[in-house]
Amino acid sequence: MSSPPSESVSTPLVEGPITGHCDERFEQVRAEFERNFVARGEHGASVHVTVGGQRVVDLWGGVKDGDGSPWDQDTIVVVFSCTKGATAACAHLLADRGFLDLDALVGDYWPEFAVNGKEKATVRMMLNHSVGVPALRERLADGVCRDWDHMVEAIAAAEPWWDPGTRNGYHMLTFGWTVGELVRRVSGKSLGQFFAEEIAEPFDADFWIGLPEEHEHRAAPVFQPKPNLEEMSYFARVVIDQPGSLQRLALLNTGGFDPNSPSVRRAEIGGAGGLTNGRGLARFYTPLATGGGEVFSEDAISKMSDVSVATDQDATLLLPTRFSLGFMKSMDNRRRVDGDRDSVVLGRSAFGHVGAGGSIGFADPENKLAFGYAMNNMGPGILLNSRGQALVDAVYACVDSLN
Repeated sequence: MSSPPSESVSTPLVEGPITGHCDERFEQVRAEFERNFVARGEHGASVHVTVGGQRVVDLWGGVKDGDGSPWDQDTIVVVFSCTKGATAACAHLLADRGFLDLDALVGDYWPEFAVNGKEKATVRMMLNHSVGVPALRERLADGVCRDWDHMVEAIAAAEPWWDPGTRNGYHMLTFGWTVGELVRRVSGKSLGQFFAEEIAEPFDADFWIGLPEEHEHRAAPVFQPKPNLEEMSYFARVVIDQPGSLQRLALLNTGGFDPNSPSVRRAEIGGAGGLTNGRGLARFYTPLATGGGEVFSEDAISKMSDVSVATDQDATLLLPTRFSLGFMKSMDNRRRVDGDRDSVVLGRSAFGHVGAGGSIGFADPENKLAFGYAMNNMGPGILLNSRGQALVDAVYACVDSLN
């Protein structure tokens, strides 16, 4: 597709719950964003889109919390697994600079990890969810998710659920400590510090892994969806019915992870604890959609985009998944005959990550498109629900019309 002209037209929006700007060519995105509030149960949210590095959508609206405070331009919220994209980018940046070899053994950087059947695990396996430690079998005490050393020591000592590299299974929370500890050991900085200094600041992205206390007042609480027993996924049923299952341990044995706890938000939880908004997600992905900017090489972008693993049944999520090295690729399960149909439908070159409840950020290098959506009222499903997918579909429809 062609990039939009340098002088784009932005229209201020003041009607209804929506505030911000929307290029007139992306009016369909504004309409779907508003429909999310009217018909799809949106509470407070923001969406941001850039094409060719230029802002075309920057909208926010609704309420921030139970008191009815408005969702402001700078409101941020926990975006759960969208944080994994930020964590993965840190590893890719170190690899791009020659400090981290993606095909090296993890033990070369983290000797304590290379035990109990994980001796042949590679950095690549850490990034593509095939390393085999998606959950810990030992019960984690409440609050230890805030203790980085405790978590990485527990993961290092753990026996894998499968021989590393032989299959893949989504690492819900542990991804932040497996990949994050590599970042810490190679860079000498904590994951949150490295991301802030080397990526978020250069990209001008309001995105935090470990929220500074002075920004706590901007954080919106998240609201859990009410369970619907009639529409419960197979994954959720396994969680309920099989107490010792990988699925239950991955989801519930979290060491007290609570997105509404200020102390948890301050902790550097690279698998699910990042805080940002639609603008922060899109600004993070904009350089990745447009060649890497001055931070990443084109080769690094290719490594982020290329499919690394694909399976008919993810060992954790129990449905077909596709991942590059640290990022989700398009997963279209809508036509499955049996099993869950949870999906995230993106362009063929797109890579990014969804977060629990439906937030999403991604880059699409083919279309020079970056997208971010964050909200505080969590929706149903394992991957992307109707609110986020409607926005993504609208963006692609508008992009196609520019050709």
